[in-house]
Amino acid sequence: MMEIRPLRASDFDEWTRLSAGLFPEHTPTELAGWQREFLARDDAGVFIASRDDDSICGFVQVASRPYADGCDTSPVGFIEAWFVDEDMRRAGVGRALLAAAEDWARARGYSEMASDALLDNTISHRAHEGAGYIEVERAVRYRKPL
Repeated sequence: MMEIRPLRASDFDEWTRLSAGLFPEHTPTELAGWQREFLARDDAGVFIASRDDDSICGFVQVASRPYADGCDTSPVGFIEAWFVDEDMRRAGVGRALLAAAEDWARARGYSEMASDALLDNTISHRAHEGAGYIEVERAVRYRKPL
């Protein structure tokens, strides 16, 4: 039976492994540094999904944001990162992780939840929509090194 629970210190390496699946362009060292910064926040949480054998198969990072595109209230809960191992996708793991994040936000009195996904991440688009999220806009962001 799958379990959804808050992150434990002993989960850190597996959380880093899963994060590398979501952000393959970054090294484990970079990811671990960002994860430590995230854990230091008092307005954020991490939830872990585990398989029947207690191995970790997914996570969601949720935090508070003062504003999110398409939302009418402030602050809002925001899905900062969300990933499920490929072998556990389409089994309700992702939706259960989102439910934990949404419960976290409700407990803080938030009435809206927001998230984002890259334009080409159609798997994430379908997963969000399947969990009841509504697309509110699309954006292309630019940068210029000086």
